[in-house]
Amino acid sequence: MSDFLYSLTSGETATLTFGGVVETLVSAIIIGLVISLVYLFTHRKEGYSQAFCVALILLAPIVGMVILVIGNNVATAFSLAGAFALVRFRSAPGDPKDIAYVFMSVTMGLTCGLGYWIWAALATAILCVIILILHFTNFAGKKGACYVLKVTVPETLNYVGAFDDCLSKYCKSFKMTRVKSVDFGALFEISFDINMKNPDEIRVMLDDIRAMNGNLKIMLSTPETVNKSFHFQ
Repeated sequence: MSDFLYSLTSGETATLTFGGVVETLVSAIIIGLVISLVYLFTHRKEGYSQAFCVALILLAPIVGMVILVIGNNVATAFSLAGAFALVRFRSAPGDPKDIAYVFMSVTMGLTCGLGYWIWAALATAILCVIILILHFTNFAGKKGACYVLKVTVPETLNYVGAFDDCLSKYCKSFKMTRVKSVDFGALFEISFDINMKNPDEIRVMLDDIRAMNGNLKIMLSTPETVNKSFHFQ
């Protein structure tokens, strides 16, 4: 208890050396770069954000330097925690895989900051191999061409079962997942999870649906992202 109170009041700071700082920064940057390259490789098809890739590289050395500055000084740790608490990050909810990459970069930065850069490199190599294996094997991935279909219909249309015949024609399977009122209740937005028999028939299917919903808005997107979508209005 006395040691803890002394660390709060002593005001001692961590001893930084040029070699220690360079070693931490270089090792953390290299590891962050490797993580970023693996992320780029595994997200070639669904797309990626350049800012996020840069952030993965920068997070590791930043966290490493934070650990170097803190050292064993509890007062400094509380001060940095208060400073970081003032910063608010506002962003759209991300892919869980993206969050895992962020935690991976932060963890390896912490490891480098503590001086265990060899173990950080070993852990990064093992985790990257696991990520690549899961990527190439498409672990837990759905088979076939899976999409999220959103169809806007007028309030006068009985949407229950209205599109079953059309979807049965073009889809291996489909399921209505959500009904949402839009335009102050004048319209309804119906969401389906569908698995196409032939992705080349997407345009034909959408044309048939347009004829049924009065040419109102239709959106077809992949389950992973809403950015890759087909809009008709």
